[in-house]
Amino acid sequence: MDLYDSTPSQVADVALPLGIGIAYSYAVPRGLVVAPGDCVKVPLGARETHGLVVAVRAGEAGKLKAIASLTDLPRLSPVMLSFLQKVADYTLAPIGMVAKMALRDPDAEAHEAPKFGVRATGKVPGRMTPTRARLLAAAQGGLTFSKRDLAQAAGCSTGVIDAMVDDGALEVIERAPEGGKALDPRGRAPQLSPDQAKAAQGLREAVAGGAFAPILLEGVTGSGKTEVYFEAVAAAIEAGRQVLILLPEIALTPEFLARFEARFGAAPGAWHSGIAEGRRDRLWFAVAEGTAQVVVGARSALFLPFADLGLIIVDEEHESAYKQEDQVRYHARDMAVLRAKLEGCPIVLASATPSIESRVNAAQGRYRYLTLPDRIGGRSLPDLAALDMRRTPPPPGKFLSEPLIHQTLATLNRGEQVLFFLNRRGYAPLTLCRSCGHRWQCPECDAALVEHRFRRALICHHCGHTERRPTVCEVCSAEESLVACGPGVERIAEEVAEAFPDVRSIALSSDSPGGAERMREQLGAVAAGEFPLVIGTQLIAKGHNFPKLTLAAVVDADVGLVSNDPRASERTFQLLAQVTGRAGRGEKPGRGLLQTYQPDHPVIRALLSGDHERFYAEEIAAREAAGLPPFGRMASLTITARDRAAAEAHARLLAQTGYKMLREEGLEEEIALLGPAEPPIARLRGKFRFRLILKAHGRRALQPIIRSLVAAAGSPKGGARCDIDIDPMSFL
Repeated sequence: MDLYDSTPSQVADVALPLGIGIAYSYAVPRGLVVAPGDCVKVPLGARETHGLVVAVRAGEAGKLKAIASLTDLPRLSPVMLSFLQKVADYTLAPIGMVAKMALRDPDAEAHEAPKFGVRATGKVPGRMTPTRARLLAAAQGGLTFSKRDLAQAAGCSTGVIDAMVDDGALEVIERAPEGGKALDPRGRAPQLSPDQAKAAQGLREAVAGGAFAPILLEGVTGSGKTEVYFEAVAAAIEAGRQVLILLPEIALTPEFLARFEARFGAAPGAWHSGIAEGRRDRLWFAVAEGTAQVVVGARSALFLPFADLGLIIVDEEHESAYKQEDQVRYHARDMAVLRAKLEGCPIVLASATPSIESRVNAAQGRYRYLTLPDRIGGRSLPDLAALDMRRTPPPPGKFLSEPLIHQTLATLNRGEQVLFFLNRRGYAPLTLCRSCGHRWQCPECDAALVEHRFRRALICHHCGHTERRPTVCEVCSAEESLVACGPGVERIAEEVAEAFPDVRSIALSSDSPGGAERMREQLGAVAAGEFPLVIGTQLIAKGHNFPKLTLAAVVDADVGLVSNDPRASERTFQLLAQVTGRAGRGEKPGRGLLQTYQPDHPVIRALLSGDHERFYAEEIAAREAAGLPPFGRMASLTITARDRAAAEAHARLLAQTGYKMLREEGLEEEIALLGPAEPPIARLRGKFRFRLILKAHGRRALQPIIRSLVAAAGSPKGGARCDIDIDPMSFL
């Protein structure tokens, strides 16, 4: 009997990966058993796609199209399904787009062929060369590497590895599949300090409790937070539960994975956009089947279908990188707390400079608060000092003051490392003609093109537009008239090389060539002390340990202090604290120098005094007085269109509708509607933008009023669209 010929008696609501806020209804053929959480293939127009069943109900299907088939993807648990729905409800994103983040291609291969790696045997090769010595140094610790990773780490070819295998100094072993090698919870557990042991005991107790328990773990830079929460990971592994560790930056992942493997004897599963699709597919299945014990990943790892999630760690929880700014606009830290609550498991938020939101939650008793007030090994925090650029300005055309040059020289003479930090990529943020004043702008965005001198190009950091750096002004035809205004890391690297021509230096930023593996190699070289001078952006400010680095110099401490962003002071404080915290993590004490024209700014004063509590108290009081998050709610509606008039028209319609709605419902005192207005970048990727901001007092939810407002205003015309961002982090 053909089960698909009978009249259906059930209807399934299926969330499809489309930007539509409703699920599609399909007939369930008789004999086909589907349930919420199943992934099914369904017809959609002339093609077939897959989607997530969110509900099944009794009823005649009428003319509804029928589900084509049930896929082999494992059924998502009711908890996971509830999580996806709550994320959609909170962010006002279509449920299908949220479900898309949790599913994989149902036709993907779940299992992989055996893979092999290499490991040091301890045997000294018959012939030792500098290259072979580097290779053995990179392979130390008894860890297993792919040939490609080990070759890149050692800066050699895979042929050298093959020769070392033939010599017996390396051996080839079969590597376990994704998440397949068992972790040893006892492993190489370090000796914890009393403060670490106390905090670790609190985390172990939370894991043993097996219930929702949000915990803020705050520790100064170098206090050993990672070792502490590794104890919680060990407790979860011992209990047979799965663990998710979220990291804010892909660049941190290779270093973290090596550290994890050294502690637990095997690598965790890694999940981020730099991982090949095939490997991610295999890890997805391993997570769903429960064979992947621990996953370390970027924010998207939050949507993996864990079979038995027992612990979530959010490292560097204050990082804005946890906020996704397109499609489904969610904050991974906040949604991680939601998932932990639904899963009934502890969540640890770790940071040296916690977000104001987490600090307030801890103060109000919503989070348990654990602290690590001192660096491990009795090491002291770096001494900080301001270099007042009003009194000791750098020479014309330069950006490093004379006192900073002197301090750098003294540090180098002691055989120590120096870090120059500037959170600005490229060579110069602005290029203009000194003859006519023309400035090079992106043709698609209201933003200046950034000069990247090493690439001989002008690049837009918003849309990626690239053009060759000209030699003649395109407006007045003047030759040799172009001037670079302001510094980027490339320009600082150039100045450092001129000041210290005989000292090796390296410049690191997120657009450095070579990708993640090359970055891993370079960071390893910096940690080994191969480059006495290091110039970098925020990429090197977080999570790295450079034992020989004793001087951290902030080239421009004022960059983030002037902004329309209500979190500008908080972000600058966090970033500069993290940067200066790279100094003095080894055996020698460290120092931080801040070049600033505003030494009396509250953020600079708080950093110099070391009185972080005063900064938090003042910032929290200011937020509360202004009704800003976490003491109020905010949401933004950004209307975009290629035609400026269409974007503005719909923005004004939304504003008029919103003002009328608030007035009629008597909500004018509780909810403020601001705008429409053009944001600082009024045109982005060829589209004009207008923004409205809704601001509510207290913890009043804004989602109901936004739903009503968007529905009442109707569909945008003229190709315009409305993007909703609950709890916005960016106001550009």
